[in-house]
Amino acid sequence: MYFAALLARTEDGWEASDTELDDVEALSDLTDLAREALAGGAEDDTVLVFIEQEDAWFGVLRVDGEEDPRIYVSDAAAAARSSYGEILLTDELLGKDPDQDELDALDLDGTEDGEPDPADEDEDEAGDDDAAGATAEAVPPGPIGDRLILADLGVSEKELLALDPNDALSEIAEVLGAAEVLETVR
Repeated sequence: MYFAALLARTEDGWEASDTELDDVEALSDLTDLAREALAGGAEDDTVLVFIEQEDAWFGVLRVDGEEDPRIYVSDAAAAARSSYGEILLTDELLGKDPDQDELDALDLDGTEDGEPDPADEDEDEAGDDDAAGATAEAVPPGPIGDRLILADLGVSEKELLALDPNDALSEIAEVLGAAEVLETVR
């Protein structure tokens, strides 16, 4: 079960709206969605996008005006197994070089495209478990991203790291003074 919501800080306080992520394919789409919530607001207003998968992980995207978005994910490995989590887990956040992925995709083993490499046939018998394991190993378990993302709003790094994914967003909203508005969209 997923939940996603936008919390926009305005001069009148926090405003919440639930958000549909079906049309969001990349971080830029999610950032645009957050900035649209600021339409008509002050340029330096803050928007937080909360995403959670029950019992597994939560993520926070923070957009302050036109600044680059800031991201925190409570468990990168769990989020990597989620289509919504993959939106937040950018190459930059994971410390990957996007150019390296292009090199890995090149066929440099001397075989023709589509022609199996004889050395790989023995490995294929091991099954696809190795490939899935390699993907999981590429994403570190545990928290990743900007641990100070909410520090100026009252949630310290220590408090953020201690949050349980089951009620993290509610606890964050409570500290922000936005618990009631978040609950209206939950």
